[in-house]
Amino acid sequence: MNNYTTNTKLIKSVYIIHFLLFTSFVASASNYTNLNTPDGFTVELFATDINAPRQMAEGEEFIFVGGIKGDIYAISKADAKKKYVLASGLNNSRGVALKNGDLYFAEVDKIWVFRNVEKSIKNNKKLTKILFNDDLPNDAWHGGKWINFDLNGDLYTNVGAPCNICLDGINKDKRYASIIKLNEGSWDTVARGVRNSVGFDWHPVTNDLYFGDNGRDWLGDNSPSCELNVVKEENSFFGFPFLHATDVIDPKYGDGLEDFGEDVVLPILEIGAHVAPTGAAFYSNSHFPSEYQNALFIALHGSWNRSEKSGYKVIAVQTDEKGNVTGVIDFLTGFLDGQNSWGRPSAPLPLKDGSLLISDDKSNAIYRVIYKS
Repeated sequence: MNNYTTNTKLIKSVYIIHFLLFTSFVASASNYTNLNTPDGFTVELFATDINAPRQMAEGEEFIFVGGIKGDIYAISKADAKKKYVLASGLNNSRGVALKNGDLYFAEVDKIWVFRNVEKSIKNNKKLTKILFNDDLPNDAWHGGKWINFDLNGDLYTNVGAPCNICLDGINKDKRYASIIKLNEGSWDTVARGVRNSVGFDWHPVTNDLYFGDNGRDWLGDNSPSCELNVVKEENSFFGFPFLHATDVIDPKYGDGLEDFGEDVVLPILEIGAHVAPTGAAFYSNSHFPSEYQNALFIALHGSWNRSEKSGYKVIAVQTDEKGNVTGVIDFLTGFLDGQNSWGRPSAPLPLKDGSLLISDDKSNAIYRVIYKS
């Protein structure tokens, strides 16, 4: 039996033990008082009873939220107790984005739209979801979609690999393991060899696309690292399934990289093994201190196949005006009590007023981080 097989079985055994020990730990939004921030920041409980919230979008009067369990919400910015379920019964509807007053929301294999969403809510008009696109793979594994519009109004989304490790993005469907954008009804490739990006955004100065990528499982506690990448040229190749992080050759497929015959764009930052980046958003408001200007906030959802938990926090990746990474700050921590997790941060959203929302899909809550100088 080789070391890889032995380590895999050991990690699986440790995971099962941890699962049995800690599943009784109760997730509760009331634990938000245990969250830690840098000096000068405070955390408020913005909204509760939001079923497994992920991506959020800010309108003029409402915050819109996508949920893994199939619900789409509108939450009043003036009074977060006033919330509306706009749609339910959807298939992993975690992605939401606004464009010209219309709300777009994504299932695994479809993207829908509500036209004039805020006006309809305020006028108590019935919302009718309109099918916008149904040309996406329907695989459940890594099937959740993050959606966003660039400055040109083009819609982007991710298509994860339908596996832990496989060649499906090369041999079956080129959309697997990629980030794609919609161009006149068809999908163009933006980045290939991306195992599972669950969050991306554009740098406020350079307008380059930055995205997180979740590393593969079952190579041990500390390998490979999850990644932060930047797209300098569309249709570039980022390594999966041959190469992980900066220098981890895949034990099953790594030998095929030379025959594949393409250069790999390496990550600009290794975030940590199994930390699971699940949401990313740049901050460009002047309300936070200067060290957060052009910082990319990333929610690290947290490990599930590691003997000791990693992630379970929000980091701020500092960049300069050229987009270079200059530092990393642990911005929001405290979701772990020892090895017990009461919450799992899932996505950040900088607001127009300068504060920052963080969704938590374990405690079914959204927190608001405010800076008080």
